[in-house]
Amino acid sequence: MDFQLLTEGLQTILQPSNLLLVFAGMMIGVLFGSLPGISSSMGIVLMLPFTYYMGVLPSIILLVALYAGGAYGGSITAILFNTPGTPEAVATTFDGYPMTKKGQAGRALGLAISASAFGGVFAAIIMLLLAPPLSKIALQIQSAEYFALALLGLMVIASIGSKSPLKAGISGILGIMLAMIGLDPIVGAERFTFDSIYLLNGVEFIPIMIGAFALAEVFNQVIEQSENGNKSSGTKVSMETIKLKEMIKYKWVLFKASVLGTLIGILPGTGGSIASIVAYGEVMRSSKDKKKFGEGAEEGVIAPESSNNAAAGGAMIPTLVLGIPGSPTTAVILAALVLQGLQPGPQLMSEQPLLLYSIFFSMLIASVTVFIGGRIGVKAFAAILKLPYYILGPFIVLLSVIGSYAVANDLFQVWVMVLFGVIGFFMKKYLFSPAAMILGLVLGMMMEENFRRQLLITNGDYFSFFTRPISLIIILIALVALFFPIISNRFKKKESFIPQHNNDDDLDEKKVVSK
Repeated sequence: MDFQLLTEGLQTILQPSNLLLVFAGMMIGVLFGSLPGISSSMGIVLMLPFTYYMGVLPSIILLVALYAGGAYGGSITAILFNTPGTPEAVATTFDGYPMTKKGQAGRALGLAISASAFGGVFAAIIMLLLAPPLSKIALQIQSAEYFALALLGLMVIASIGSKSPLKAGISGILGIMLAMIGLDPIVGAERFTFDSIYLLNGVEFIPIMIGAFALAEVFNQVIEQSENGNKSSGTKVSMETIKLKEMIKYKWVLFKASVLGTLIGILPGTGGSIASIVAYGEVMRSSKDKKKFGEGAEEGVIAPESSNNAAAGGAMIPTLVLGIPGSPTTAVILAALVLQGLQPGPQLMSEQPLLLYSIFFSMLIASVTVFIGGRIGVKAFAAILKLPYYILGPFIVLLSVIGSYAVANDLFQVWVMVLFGVIGFFMKKYLFSPAAMILGLVLGMMMEENFRRQLLITNGDYFSFFTRPISLIIILIALVALFFPIISNRFKKKESFIPQHNNDDDLDEKKVVSK
């Protein structure tokens, strides 16, 4: 590593004009990330015309900072309204919104912003130190590893968002079936389209996500308000400052989730949504008290937020060093680099290392300044929370309609959102899991495509999933995650049936000795 280049890169970013761009990009990212369906990738697309008249470095700094801010922004509405601003924030709703219902919204937001900053800083440091070797490892990841990773994520289904593992499993299967709608990814045949041109490209999961979470919650609140009388929400939310001692208590959760997020983010085409789900599941699996997850567990907010922000940084590594986008958002950043006359790839490290280090430092500083921008965003949405629900409810519906329509500028997506709002309402009412359905939808596409591609590559060799070391390790971890709860519960039941008559004998012996 060239420390002189590191110093020059830091000095470049610390120039007042560049610092202002970092802060502006981060604030725009928080804004776009917090609006349901209008993600940071759309924010980057909208900001592209403004970068045409800027230099190469200033424009990339602005877009990268916007990306970092958007990774956090989705958690604000996820926690306050049960409405994920971005797909990466879906897992944050599992425990973030229950904390809000308990009156702990300020603490949940404080935990989210602290975890987001930690994950972003962690990934930025990894980028600075290990970008070239990690990119070489990413090239070794193929279809078998992607399938194993999706399988690992699906192992979480039985334990999220529902008190009944069976109903959560049924919800996950429904999501996987939704993922099969559209053209077959390998041969192009139509599946479950019912001769509708709107379903040829499959179903967009963002309208489904918005409907199942946001609109379903509005329906639920409206019914509760009508039964209990219309009441003003009157909720006062101020972000709680989380002390360093409190975060140290969760040091292993932060570290584990950030490592997982960075590693998954490095894999081309994955992104923060998969990283947050896998990290949430792993933290829950290793917890001594699994029952608190889904009821407002603080670890359930920290894990997804640190992992999805770390994934945002990790995704920049293959984008810049290999020229392969690590996520949908970095694909837009890649296009922006090309528009500026740059060609991301191995030559970027050798020909323009100063630019590369400056980009890494801009993400590092953007992650740190999230503390400031996050508080401003929270204050704006906290003011909305003070409104009576007969005003707040339509506001959430309006955001949902805008977010669904913006996915493809198509009214059909709005109807999809409404349909799954109704489905999500009844799923919650009868203790099924909308979260598991969304998880099945997101991972189902990835799992099927890579499973079939691997079989095509190996001429139908099913053992190829077990002969590749990385794939085998991930599958073994997935199996442990599946069977460990079952085995541990059986051991606990056996221990509860151990006779306790020996205690009485011990007491008699003690009485004799005392006499």
